[in-house]
Formats: sequence, C-alpha cells, structure tokens
Amino acid sequence: MSFYDLSKVERIQLVDKIYQQIEADLSSQNNKNIILYFSDEDTYIRKTGYLAIGKIFYTKSVLQPMIFLTLKKLMISDNELVRQTVVNAAGEIGKFHFNKIQIFMDIGLFDKHHRVRNAVIGSIKKMGEKNPIPVLAWAKTYLKHENKEIRREICHGIELRGRTHPQDVLPLLKTLEFDKTRRVSDTLIHVLGQIAYKNGCLKTVIAHLNTWQNKPLVQSALDEIVDVHNRYKKFAVLTQDQAIAYIDTNYKPNG
Repeated sequence: MSFYDLSKVERIQLVDKIYQQIEADLSSQNNKNIILYFSDEDTYIRKTGYLAIGKIFYTKSVLQPMIFLTLKKLMISDNELVRQTVVNAAGEIGKFHFNKIQIFMDIGLFDKHHRVRNAVIGSIKKMGEKNPIPVLAWAKTYLKHENKEIRREICHGIELRGRTHPQDVLPLLKTLEFDKTRRVSDTLIHVLGQIAYKNGCLKTVIAHLNTWQNKPLVQSALDEIVDVHNRYKKFAVLTQDQAIAYIDTNYKPNG
C-alpha cells in the first residue's frame, strides 16, 4: 500500500512513525530504518524520510554529527534510491548550511544514475530559493564544465530562484548564450521563459537580454517568453498580447 492509499490520519501517523524511527536510528548509531525508508519504492515515503532528517538536523543539534556520518555512508550505497534520498536530505540542510553539504552536491552531480543527478537539480532549486548566495556561487563554477549534461543540469537547477529573482540568475545564464550543445541551449531558452512571467520579471529579463550578443538565441527566448505567457496565462501577470507589446517596445539590443 502506497503513502497516498492511506487515510489522512494514517498518513500523519506514518510520518510520525518514520520520524521517530529515524531519530532512534541516529541516536543509537544505527541506520537500519533509515535505509529502509530511503530505499522505499514510494516517492512519498522517501520524501518523508529525508524531510525527517532535515527536521532532526534543525531541532536535535546533538545528532548533527551522526547525520553527516550516516549520509556519507549511504552516499556510496549501490541503491540509486538511497543515494537520491541522501542528496535530497542534504538539500534540506543546505537551505541554511550549504557549506556543510556541498560535497554531496559535488558527488551527486556526477552520479551514474539520472535519479541522483535529478535530486541535485531539485536540491539546487530549493536551496537557491532560501540560501541563494553560496548556492549560486557554487553553481557558477559548473556552468563552463566540459560535460554538457552538467551545464544543462545547473542551468535547470537555478531556474526556481530566477522565477522570483531573475536578476540573480541572469548573469549566470548569460555565460551559456553561445553554448554549442542543443540540449543546453534548449534548456537555457526554457529557463528564460520560466523566469519572465511573474510580477516585474519580464522587465528585468528583457533589460538583460538587451545586453546579450547571440541574437538568434535571444529571438528563440523571446518566442518562448511569449508562448509562456499563453501557457501559464492563469499565473502570468501580463496577458500574451501585453507581453508582446512590452517586448516590441523595450527589446532594443545593444550593437
């Protein structure tokens, strides 16, 4: 039976049980239950497990050394679900203490399994929202990496911060404007669309795109921005027609 097959009351009870058992494991220097929950096939069971680690980290400081020791041990597990959940747990800690868990992101970014790499992207998103300065500084170091998938994943990972603070990520995104890999440029265009439809964001994005030199890529990004204003019309501040009018008036590329 999966997490959401349970009633609300049963889910609450299960969450509490998982928390208590994980805390007991850490207190007794054991990881039996942690492995059990970190390797569960149900996404929501694993999520409950890594959220429990985050909560324990912030409320039971005496257990922090054991948390790090446990995560380091499990990061070399043969099970990709365990490694994925380790990265997600580290991401919970990294919302406020990125320097303490950076190593998990460095390792996870190069993991052989896409689930683990995707967990890094998800962690960058949630950490970047709460703790942008060190997270974005770290991300910047990988934007020129020789591995195209690393560049693409980092580009995707900084998207969420850009949705509310596009000015924070646009300088990083600009480093990719001449990237020759289609998957990277496609992701870049997608991200530019995603960071342009909320309140005040279109103005910031267009002003920055005026400084970009790769005009064909910018045109593709503008097309994506216009399309996003239609696809997300329930959430966009401007209508598609208003977005088009703003772009027509304010996109004035340098040179």
